[in-house]
Amino acid sequence: MLPKKQRATKRRGRHPQKALTDAFCRNVAEAGRYADGNGLYLQVDPSGARRWVQRLVVHGRSRALGLGGYGLVSLAEARARALANRKLARAGRDPKTPVVRPRTAGVPTFEEAAAKVVDIYSGAWRQGSKTARQWRASFRDHVFPFLGDTSVDRVTSADIMAALQPIWTRKHVTAKKVHQRIGAVMRWAIAQGYRTDNPAGDSITAALPRRPAPVEHRRALPHGEVAAAIVTVRGADAWVGTKLAFEFLVLTTTRSAEVRLARWREVDLAARVWTIPGSRMKAKREHRVPLSGRAAEVLGEAAELRPSPAPHELVFTSVRGGLIDASTISKLIAELGIAAVPHGFRSSFRDWASERTDYPREVVEAALAHTVRNQTEAAYARSDLFERRRHLMDDWAEYATAAGGRAVSQSG
Repeated sequence: MLPKKQRATKRRGRHPQKALTDAFCRNVAEAGRYADGNGLYLQVDPSGARRWVQRLVVHGRSRALGLGGYGLVSLAEARARALANRKLARAGRDPKTPVVRPRTAGVPTFEEAAAKVVDIYSGAWRQGSKTARQWRASFRDHVFPFLGDTSVDRVTSADIMAALQPIWTRKHVTAKKVHQRIGAVMRWAIAQGYRTDNPAGDSITAALPRRPAPVEHRRALPHGEVAAAIVTVRGADAWVGTKLAFEFLVLTTTRSAEVRLARWREVDLAARVWTIPGSRMKAKREHRVPLSGRAAEVLGEAAELRPSPAPHELVFTSVRGGLIDASTISKLIAELGIAAVPHGFRSSFRDWASERTDYPREVVEAALAHTVRNQTEAAYARSDLFERRRHLMDDWAEYATAAGGRAVSQSG
């Protein structure tokens, strides 16, 4: 049964604006032609195939334009194309007539320039990376149809707006990347002397609708449930190396990759220090982690699993003796019904430190290896507050491995 709005549209041939919805377009099964506005229709064939059709009057004659199948062209994209076609028709131009893009002799087109930029950037990208393929695909799908044939000296902000507008709200993350990549091509054109300005500058984002940045919080346990989670993992029927890696991650408040890639040469058990090299840290700075008594015990248990002679320096290994897969710890705690992700235990620690202790904020932030964003504050942050963090991590380990939590005061 069709929704009332669509039934009326189909019977009486009304032309409402934006009458269709994504849900309707996905689910409609009855053959027919359904109006949306600006002469745009969703044509549903008896076979169930869906395609976009637009009817326009050009130079006094009715024209029908195919805008592509529904599976390849979304409702938003079809509306954008229909509006652009209608504007062309009102200006006396036939949307079916190819637009001759302006070109300047001896100046590369945007498509040619984009290929050069990708080749240049590829030298700095990691070998085997998908980045080059992603750049080319985003240019091909979202940019070249609008300005690929235009020489780089004649690309305007309006051209770039036309490319970004159809995806700005529907695929905002993609649109931002496309905008940045167009800007890279324009900067190359400036460096080559083909133009003196960058039409992909701030005026583009200022003209497009603002979108609030979505805040995605990692799933985390209330800090009072962390001890029970550790007990649950300890008793799980899983490889002991994975269980030890999980507990070590919680006790050291580090990230999953930092734990999975930990090497024995980074550990000083006598001094109870684990030094993570800057190459493995998010902030690209070396991070010293004070090891609590229980964290040192976890390392001792991990050492007992180490084959002799050891084929590598990994602290925590998979059941086959190699690197623990990136998703292994996540899968383990999900299968055990623990409502958190590995990274979320850093949030649990942060909440515990704020709610149940009186440690200064800078000590807690240093324990999490967070970068100090305030420039004035950063200028005075000369120390990693290591000894004060040692007391903090001892208290956290006691709390996280106890049957129940208790409040603690700063020990030093």
